[in-house]
Amino acid sequence: MILSSLRSRSLFAAATSLLLLACTEKSDFAPRAVLIPTEKFKFNSFVDCNMAEVWVGDTLRIFPGKYGEDPLWGYAHDLKFASGSHADEVFSRRPEEFTEPVLPPNTAPGTPGLHGAIWFETVYQSDTDASGRTLYAVYHNENYPATLPYDAATGKGYIDKRWPQGLTGPTTPASVCRIGIMKSTDGGRSWDNRGIFLEDLQPRMILKPHNNTLGFAGGVGDPSAVRSGDYLYLFYGEYGYPGVYDSATYSRDTEWSGQCISVARVAIADLDAPEGKARRWDGTGFNAAHDGIGQPITAVRVPKEEGGGAASSKEGFFQWGPSVSWNSYLNAWVMLMARAEGPWWHGGKIYISYNPHKDLGAGDNSQQWTKPVLLLDMPDRVLWYPSLQPTNSPDDVREKRTSVNLGQEARLFFKDQHDTVAEYYSAYRVKFLKAGDKE
Repeated sequence: MILSSLRSRSLFAAATSLLLLACTEKSDFAPRAVLIPTEKFKFNSFVDCNMAEVWVGDTLRIFPGKYGEDPLWGYAHDLKFASGSHADEVFSRRPEEFTEPVLPPNTAPGTPGLHGAIWFETVYQSDTDASGRTLYAVYHNENYPATLPYDAATGKGYIDKRWPQGLTGPTTPASVCRIGIMKSTDGGRSWDNRGIFLEDLQPRMILKPHNNTLGFAGGVGDPSAVRSGDYLYLFYGEYGYPGVYDSATYSRDTEWSGQCISVARVAIADLDAPEGKARRWDGTGFNAAHDGIGQPITAVRVPKEEGGGAASSKEGFFQWGPSVSWNSYLNAWVMLMARAEGPWWHGGKIYISYNPHKDLGAGDNSQQWTKPVLLLDMPDRVLWYPSLQPTNSPDDVREKRTSVNLGQEARLFFKDQHDTVAEYYSAYRVKFLKAGDKE
């Protein structure tokens, strides 16, 4: 009886110690990001997305830009790559030093293949190829009823009825975004389309009269992908209705509840044939289908009492354009995001959030982000696609850092639109501090 009592007290004390340790560790997690002004470091190629980059041997290679058909803006050939021995060299390349890779052509509407325009958002490097030349590009894809008409047999595509307005005038259509994979076996000089692996279908499109943001009719896009364990985790913008859109029963609060930054994952082993393989977070696990209804990351959504609202509305604020990286100094994930505070994603603020759990697949770790805090505010500007980039420091070169794997210091890049000018540049370095660190 005495031994039993002692054993119970010992187990209770051990459990209490573990609980106190967990609470202490959680309370001690208080990272900060300090902005250090620098001279403007302008990037000299077209950027309209996250900056996808990878080290191929001792060469850092980046893949900015846009490629493919677009009824609003015309056919694009801006997706190009540049290379160098460190980040400063690559980011300083002149426009004529960029090379257009070989990309698959668009196919006719109603036929299998690549439809619409694409942007590379993240490049994942296979760890089974010692040469480092096997790459997988996670791309953002945009289509319209004209480029991807509805197919009743498959349920894919869009119906041009009560379709919302696009960016270039009342007679132009809004686009729909999807996420796909391309593969290269020659270090990014040529690519093969492996297919779409995350999308929203026609029933979730938000139509007239409710959609008046001059942006997307719906869909998923603007992704940032990082590896954790055996999976590639996709952090992306969710712009569709969390159910079947019906103008008679539409609720702006319901739309807000299903937006805006969400997470899905796909097994690394499925990247060669990814169609239908991704699974979205549904509130308890990665259980929702690739074209099903998941749940966004509540911690980074703008609360309604702070102005948060539906992405299809001109009034509602929402976070978008996540850029996620692992930070070896903080031993944590870092997420940058823009905030839309008006139609067409207008907003001059950049926010930052942290996640201390390296294993994104355990429990609800993928949801455990801190409340976003303001990192940069530039009133009267429109700031898009913030990202953290490596420097030319010996440590960054030795560790072959990229935008998804960084250390204590990094550069902050973003797209700044003002006075009919759009520039992608850095004017700040970011220094990360742990609890107790001095600036």
